[in-house]
Parts: sequence; C-alpha cells; structure tokens
Amino acid sequence: MTKKLFLLIAVLVIASVVLVACGGNETPAPTEPPAEAPVEEPTEAPMEEPTEAPAAEPTEEVTEEPAEPVATLRIWADDTRSPILSALADDFMEAYNVEIIVEEVADIRDQFTIAAPAGEGPDITIIPHDQAASMVASGLLAPIDLGDKADMFVPGTLEAATYDGVLYGMPYATENLGFFYNTDLVPEPPKTWDEVLEIGGQLQADGKATYALALSGTTYDAYPIFTAFGGYIFGKDDAGNWNPEDLGIDSPGMIAAAQWMQDAVNAGLMSDSTDWDTAHVLFETGEVPFLMAGPWALDRIRESGVPYAITNFPAAEQEGYPFSGVQIFVINAFSENTLLAQAFLTEFVATEEVMKELYIAGNRPSAFQPVLDATDDPDLLAMGQAGHNATPMPAIPEMGSVWGSWNDAITLILQGEQTPEEALTTAAEQIRALIGGAKLGMVNVPGSWQAAAGVCEGDWDPACDGSALVQGEDGLYTASFELPAGDYEVKVALDGSWTTNYGVDGAQDGDNYKFTMAADGTVTFTYDPETHILTIETE
Repeated sequence: MTKKLFLLIAVLVIASVVLVACGGNETPAPTEPPAEAPVEEPTEAPMEEPTEAPAAEPTEEVTEEPAEPVATLRIWADDTRSPILSALADDFMEAYNVEIIVEEVADIRDQFTIAAPAGEGPDITIIPHDQAASMVASGLLAPIDLGDKADMFVPGTLEAATYDGVLYGMPYATENLGFFYNTDLVPEPPKTWDEVLEIGGQLQADGKATYALALSGTTYDAYPIFTAFGGYIFGKDDAGNWNPEDLGIDSPGMIAAAQWMQDAVNAGLMSDSTDWDTAHVLFETGEVPFLMAGPWALDRIRESGVPYAITNFPAAEQEGYPFSGVQIFVINAFSENTLLAQAFLTEFVATEEVMKELYIAGNRPSAFQPVLDATDDPDLLAMGQAGHNATPMPAIPEMGSVWGSWNDAITLILQGEQTPEEALTTAAEQIRALIGGAKLGMVNVPGSWQAAAGVCEGDWDPACDGSALVQGEDGLYTASFELPAGDYEVKVALDGSWTTNYGVDGAQDGDNYKFTMAADGTVTFTYDPETHILTIETE
C-alpha cells in the first residue's frame, strides 16, 4: 500500500467518525446524489387527464455544504517563505480535507523549543541545519521519510540534516562561501593560495591594489584557507557522525594555514584587520583583487559595480573548501499530524515548481537537484560549484565551544603576538576544557568591548574569566567595567561557549545588544536568568 493511499484511508476514517458523531442516531443524508436515479416506467397511461394543470410550486436550489476540515496543519515561517507555502493551502485541502495555516514568526528556534513540548507549537517549521542537533537531542523533531523523492535532493544536503543515521529535515536551500576575483585586475583566477599572493603582490607593486587579499573574518570566513592546508575542526567516527573528541584546531594543517596567513601579513600582502564590512569595501572599490564571500553579499557587490566573477577555492595541500549551511523543513515530534505534515512536504513542497519559487525568493542555491540543474543565475551556479566539496557546519552542541578560542587564536596570530603553534595549541586546550565542562555555570557578556576594557586578550570570547558576571543575593548576575568612549556590541553567553547565548529581549541566538560610551567611564551589565534579558547601564 502506498504512503499516500494509507494517509487517505486514515483521513477518510477520521471523517466518517466526525460525521457519525455529529449525526447522533439519525441516518446522515448523502452529500451527493447517485450517478443515475432509477426510473420506473408506468405500466398503463392514466385514463383521466386533469382539467387544469396545477400551479408549479416554487423550488429552492439545494446547495452542498463544504465538509469541515478533518485536521489542521500549522506552519511557522518568515515573511519570505510564508506566501509561497500559503498558496498551497487550497490544493492540500482539496486532496486531504486538511486546513493549512501559515504564521509568520520571529525567533523561531527560541519559541519552538518552548511551545513544542507544551503542545502549542507548529506542525512544521524551517530552521538552519546546525540548529537541529540540539532539538533532536531534546526530542523535539520527528524523523522524515522522503521516499522516492530522496534521490531528487543534493546528497550533501541530506547528510547535513541527518543525525545518528536518521533524517530529520527536508532540505530546500544551501549557502556557502565562494571565491570572488576582480576580472579587470585578474583575467584568470589563481589555482593555489601561493598564486593568490603572487598575483596580488604584483598588482600591489604596480600600484593597482592595496592588498593581495582581504579577510572578512577569522574563522568561518577564512575556513577555505585552513582546509586547503589540511585543517579541520572536528573529525568523524566510523558511523559518519561528528566526533567531539577529535578536535582539529591544533592539527598540523590548521597550524600550516595560520602560518601562511601570518607570513602574508608580515609581507604586507594582507591586512591584520578582519572586519567584515571593511574587507567588502576594499573589494568593491578595487583595492583588493580577491575576496571570500557568500550569496548574502551578492546584492551589495552587484550594486557596487565592481567587475567580478566567482570560482572555486585555491589549493595548497588540497583544494580548499568552505562550510555549508542548509535550510531545512522540520516536523514537530509533538504534533498529532506527523504523517499529514510529511505528506505536505513530500507531495506539495518537494516539487520543481514550489522549490523554484523558494529558490527565487531566497536567492540561495536550491537543494532540489532539478531546480539546481535548471538555475540560470551565473552567480548562484558558480557559488554552488564553489561549494561542491563543502562540509556541513558540524551540527553538534560542542561546536559552540569552538568559536571564541579559535577567533582569539587567529587574531593573536595575525597581529604577530603569538606563533601559530602557540596560539592554536592554547586555543585547543581551552576548547577541550570547555567541552569537558570546565566553565559550566559561567555567565559571560562577550562582545566588542572586552579587549578595550583590558579584561580579555580578544573580543567576543565567551570563556574569558575577566568578563564573567557574578550572581548576587537577588539572583541577578552583574559586574562593572571601566571602558573607553566608543560604540560597542555585546551578548550573553552561558557555560563559556556560544552553544547557549541570548541577545536583544532575551532571545536565544538573538541580535547583539548595542551601547555607546559617550565618554570614558563605567559600564554595568546585569543579567536576569529568568527572562534572559541583559540590562546595560553606562556612566
């Protein structure tokens, strides 16, 4: 028996129960007349005709009442995707007599984790794949069987949505970095990272460029350099799962890549700044010929007018590759309609027409192979090709312990304060300690203010003891710091890592808080563990 037939039978059974319950002991009237009414021919014609034909009685047209929906599927989405999903409601109602309600919800992850166990969450929602791991561990997501549609998805996207060998999400879009180059300055893209410096160095010597390369970050945004030298973050076990005990931060490949970066800075070919906006401005104004960027930067790069093309990443020991992110549909494990939710996804969303609409609206390469093959946007095609060997962002809680120490190490290396081996060895020790629970219970306020206050070696370090808050008798966590005048950003991070963090209005993974010191003075942070809201007071 096919899955759809099974679901149809289930829906019909539910419908019959509803009708009987509503009708009591009365025999329900048929909703439709039989195809042909039986006709009896009289055996004899009447012998007497009436002298006057009776007046015709007025008749009322009988209208058929639409059947009540037997169930409702609730979907949480953002304003980009909700119109596309809402447009499928009528067809799903016709096929299954099930109502579709699409709600636009902000901070989906934060609200879903609270609402789902209480039976108030959606049946279906959309999240990045790396948020799914903690939800699976909490029992919030139901497995998904794509059936014969599985072969229509890009294989790597299915891997990203699989945990312990079980598929928990239906992919629809991907994103990864690509290697941009200025086509006026560089007719043919470099094949190796050494060629990047050679070409950029010559342009610099000719007065046509300020730097050979601009870095827009120290970790995610520079990952293709690390992987080109054989670096990695976490290895995998025999079952193909991420292995948090195999940490590669201090591996030979990571150290070799960091040495290449430090040498480039020392040679004046690369700035020690890794500010995202600065790097993009340098590329958009033609001051650097190369940049690593994602599809989220396409609009601003196009608007700048700089001539560019996108290609695969250069190689060192091997071809460099980026992290990949996958947007996935997931089903609430507490839903009473998981089979109907799966039918909606596999039969109505996983179609070439709908997946194409999602691709156009999101400006991201499609995870649906027929749509990806038919893509005519050269930039997205090139971006997808640049990520042909991308690795999914490790979707394990331990990844949250990596970012702070990794960032600090690369910052120290680029600024020449430590050797790559020293900095990455220290970072690895810190990360292993965090994974082992050394900072459990810490409440911290990492941000762009930490180094300026002189309490931490670098910024955005969730494990820095110097910026930790202290709990008072009122249950609130607080601390004060002397800080120079300037504009700053901050978040709350728990347990010394980014795994659990809170932003504006106490939202998990929310926006950064922003504050300004009009003059040198004292800033006081106060965190409420009940609401997760951070209060910032400045003198």
